[in-house]
Amino acid sequence: MADFLKLAQPGITELSPYQPGKPTEELERELGITNIVKLASNENPLGPSPKIADELNRQIAELARYPDGSAYLLKNKLEAMTGVSPDRITVGNGSNDVLELVGRVFLGEGTESIISEHAFVVYPLVTKSVGAGLKVIPAKNHGQDLEATLAAITDQTRMIFIANPNNPTGTWITEDTLTAFLDQVRDDVIVILDEAYFEYAAGIEGYPNGLTLVDRYPNLVVTRTLSKAYGLAGLRIGYSVSNPDIADLMNRVRQPFNVNSMSLAAALIALDDQEHVDRSVAINAEGMKFLEDALSQLGLGAIPSAGNFLTVDFGRDAMPIYDALLHEGVIVRPIGVYGLPNHLRVTIGTPDENARFIDALQKVLNAA
Repeated sequence: MADFLKLAQPGITELSPYQPGKPTEELERELGITNIVKLASNENPLGPSPKIADELNRQIAELARYPDGSAYLLKNKLEAMTGVSPDRITVGNGSNDVLELVGRVFLGEGTESIISEHAFVVYPLVTKSVGAGLKVIPAKNHGQDLEATLAAITDQTRMIFIANPNNPTGTWITEDTLTAFLDQVRDDVIVILDEAYFEYAAGIEGYPNGLTLVDRYPNLVVTRTLSKAYGLAGLRIGYSVSNPDIADLMNRVRQPFNVNSMSLAAALIALDDQEHVDRSVAINAEGMKFLEDALSQLGLGAIPSAGNFLTVDFGRDAMPIYDALLHEGVIVRPIGVYGLPNHLRVTIGTPDENARFIDALQKVLNAA
């Protein structure tokens, strides 16, 4: 039999499969536990807008037909909301899909991307899967060091990934810091500004809205998702906003019908239900404050976060704590793969879920 590892492209053999948060069904099978709380995947604890269900039922009759490959209605909805013209918008199967499209257009052998330490694991996946080099810049206070990033740019640099706020640390970059950086980046270096958690961070003083910067910086690509505050993680829909020439190139490599009909229909309703988003952001702020206070009382620190999660520092290997929490029916996220083996990432849940996590954590720590 052929050695398929040798046949594969070198960059791919260096990768490991993406490991999502443990599903509740898997924990039920493994430990026979019920009434599980999952705080591992930064999902909206309120779920999607309740207005979506009826529309999805109507879509069932149309499932034999292909979706609108141009996402015409969604692009026009986004234009009405943001003022961004449809020729700047690329729609994807989650924002991860859009990140991969940018990588396929601009990265390849002989080029490189730059990311920060503790950056989202999809950035290395996108880079290495197309044979490009990867340069990782040490983090500064758990966040991206833009001065060091700027100094690391070479003739081979084709792309820079910036998550704002960053997953899994929750750190964020102010508009002044970001624009000072963008002012100095060569115009042939594509800067990806990943704003997956934009809705949660938007109220923070000085936090930038990347969509307002795209006209000023033609090499800037802003990505967003409806998986987080809009509660559509199970339907996978996201988009990017960029210079029209970049959007055109991305659409050349985009798979036909990469977003399904259910996702397109749900997105239109989700974007209209600002009240649901506001409730989601409010319950997140309340839950964040509760967890920060409760963790402090337990003698634990967390990285200040602009997302819908907290990364908790245990000062020692966090895997035994993670495993013990599983036995209490609470799923959080170990992040050793991000270079943070002493930390666990905890999604902000409902008040009951947050209290359940703290109770389980206190029990685990007392037993240690």
